[in-house]
Amino acid sequence: MTAEGGVAHPWMANSTPEAKAAMLRAIGAPSIASLFDQIPADHRFRGQLDLPPALASEVALKRHMLGLLKKNQDCEGNLSFLGGGIWQHHVPAIVDEVVGRTEFLTSVWGTPSSDHGRNQAWFEFCSMLGELVGMEFVGLPVYSWGCAIGNAVRMASRLNGRREVLVPAGMCPERLAVLRQYCEPEGSGGHIAVVPVAFEPASGMLDLGDLKAKLSARTAAVYIENPGFLGVIEARGAEIGRLAHAAGAEFIVGVDPISLGVLAPPADYGADIVIGTIQTLGAHMSAGGGAGGFIASRDEERYAREYPTLNISIAPTDRPGEHGFALSLAHQSSYGMREEGKDWTGNSVYLTTIGCAAYMALMGPQGFAEIGEVIIRRSHHAAKVLSGIEGLRIAFPCGFFKEFVVNFDGTGRTVAQVNDALRTRGIFGGQDLSADFPALGQSALYAVTEIHTADDIARLAGALQEIVA
Repeated sequence: MTAEGGVAHPWMANSTPEAKAAMLRAIGAPSIASLFDQIPADHRFRGQLDLPPALASEVALKRHMLGLLKKNQDCEGNLSFLGGGIWQHHVPAIVDEVVGRTEFLTSVWGTPSSDHGRNQAWFEFCSMLGELVGMEFVGLPVYSWGCAIGNAVRMASRLNGRREVLVPAGMCPERLAVLRQYCEPEGSGGHIAVVPVAFEPASGMLDLGDLKAKLSARTAAVYIENPGFLGVIEARGAEIGRLAHAAGAEFIVGVDPISLGVLAPPADYGADIVIGTIQTLGAHMSAGGGAGGFIASRDEERYAREYPTLNISIAPTDRPGEHGFALSLAHQSSYGMREEGKDWTGNSVYLTTIGCAAYMALMGPQGFAEIGEVIIRRSHHAAKVLSGIEGLRIAFPCGFFKEFVVNFDGTGRTVAQVNDALRTRGIFGGQDLSADFPALGQSALYAVTEIHTADDIARLAGALQEIVA
């Protein structure tokens, strides 16, 4: 169908020529093509898109879609060691049961009379997460970890008026891309320069010499991830925080909260703002949907006034012993001030927040300690087993949590070749790092969580032994 269109699209009721003509009359445009006049002619595609014919039959469309879906391979039918931002953790059945209850499922938004406990559940989520990270003030989650770091950096820049952020060179490439979007292009009025800080080749930890050389009066914030994207535990967090504060910068720490049953909370080593994912707190894996990212800080007005998120407060009612829960500081969000808000926020993960609250309540402090210990033991066991295979090398063998880097240079094979061979055996190998981190050679990031058994690790090792032999 051409841009002007002579027929209706089979699945779009308002695409008839008459409907299009009525819409053009309503907006005062002579043609559909005129709507694109502001785009330079040399930027417009003039050819014909090589598209298959429209499937006008519902039977044919269903068959086509089912055929596409059958191409998918999932982590239930395959053994997966993928991580890098979305991890396979166990989601207790009770979490799904709570999330599916009508008082939560149908009450993500609405009037106070439609709350039915939603605000209290959100408050409990913020309270428990604050206890995990060691901070008193936690906002409702944003779309993802990447969005959280983008928001946090902009918060820091508003606090001190500086326009530069130092980040690890080993940072997750996807999160880095999102951060650059939040920091706006060079030349724009809101631009914040993103400066990478090298990591030590032997340990994977931040290179403090490079950090000191790059800290300046321009630095709004220093950001680290602990554990880092490459799985490394940053043992010198307190020293990094002191260096940031000495330069007048905010210290932002990104964290996977499921690690905090065994690792110190970021507040203990000087973090001003803590951000991270909520996907590991009882949220199922998803592709293309919001995995959820949190922002936390000390309960100080200077931080609270910069939050772009919705926040929940608790207050006593006129009945002794009774408390109420309500949204607070809504005026500074995009809900209250639209484009004039501190930053954009959305409600895509508010239902997930209920599930995370149920998960944290179910786990408790002892549960987090136990799952952290299990993950540490199993991931280090896996690394030890794989390091015994000829040609394989663990890049940063000490001090990692859940994820570790496996180098395949000694095998003469690429990660892509290894992963292709693993897939034929029903195994998803580690995330290929060779394009994003060429200095690491042919390396892959392997994730081992509480769902992986000793038999799973043995199966992976046996498959790799066959492939690289």
